[in-house]
Amino acid sequence: MFDVNEYFDGKVKSLAFKSGDDKATMGVMAAGDYEFGTSSIEHMTLISGEMSVKLPNEDNWREIAINEMFIVEANVSFLVKTACDTAYLCIYK
Repeated sequence: MFDVNEYFDGKVKSLAFKSGDDKATMGVMAAGDYEFGTSSIEHMTLISGEMSVKLPNEDNWREIAINEMFIVEANVSFLVKTACDTAYLCIYK
């Protein structure tokens, strides 16, 4: 079935599920600044809202468009800024 995850005092919540052979989460973030760590490669897609990311191998923040996917390598930390309530889909490889 589904696992419910909660981070940052409830400001980030997600539902974990299987997507074919891959694990996935569908989540929401309240407006704020966050630092996430990865244990596997993540393919993250912005579904709604506004999101900027700073990946570990990049010098600048990048604005993510709705339906845009970005990839985060395994075993790194990355920064996320959301200006409003934001929804995302993450597929773990």
